[in-house]
Amino acid sequence: METGAVTLAQPARKFWILRNSPNNRPMLDSTINVRHLAHLARLNLTEEETVAFESQLGQVLNYVKTLELLDVSGVEPTAHAAPVFNVFREDEIRESFSESEALANAPRKANDLFIVTKVVE
Repeated sequence: METGAVTLAQPARKFWILRNSPNNRPMLDSTINVRHLAHLARLNLTEEETVAFESQLGQVLNYVKTLELLDVSGVEPTAHAAPVFNVFREDEIRESFSESEALANAPRKANDLFIVTKVVE
């Protein structure tokens, strides 16, 4: 597929935001229902903030549509901008706290064990 001077590697994907329809069933639409998104995110937005976010999110989606025109067929997929490597060290025995030192500041202890509040039922 060719658009102007830019060759598309694959068909452009459309970005859609789910919006509630009048019958309360989700429908696909190209507009952004900021009020609904704010409700889902539990945000209380003023009318001015709602209008501003609609404009800003629309600009972001338009920029994404512009990025869809780029030919990325020769670009290797990546999850990080910089290389990520695991750094391992050898396990080695080294000096540590004694039981009495480890338990010294424990608020509650019994039989050389920490006593903690039950967190799982």
